[in-house]
Amino acid sequence: MADAPDVAHPLLTHQDPLLYLSAMVAGALSNKKAVALFHALSDETRLALLDQLKGGERCVCELTDAMEASQSRLSFHLKVLKDAGLVKDRREGRWMYYSLSDQVIEELEELVDTLKKAVRSVRSEERCC
Repeated sequence: MADAPDVAHPLLTHQDPLLYLSAMVAGALSNKKAVALFHALSDETRLALLDQLKGGERCVCELTDAMEASQSRLSFHLKVLKDAGLVKDRREGRWMYYSLSDQVIEELEELVDTLKKAVRSVRSEERCC
């Protein structure tokens, strides 16, 4: 039986860059953590809350007024953001104060940078079509 020619299967042409991409993403964040972050970022209300927190720590009553929403509605969304690690809270008396988590924002930035590098790497690969 003759040896097979040294030609890559057409469907596997870009397999190496894809493996590289998944390894880079896995190195930046665990898949579970990435899913939680992107889920938290996938809602308009949660994005608006993050926007409100860009200026620094805010009391839940300030957020309720600024967002013109009920406290129970915002509490649900703040919990999703907190569970994902994007937001941290602290209690002062009977009030809760929320702020952005620097560490998780940096992890998210690292993930996005990793994806950008991977896209550049795949673009620079020679394409068959």
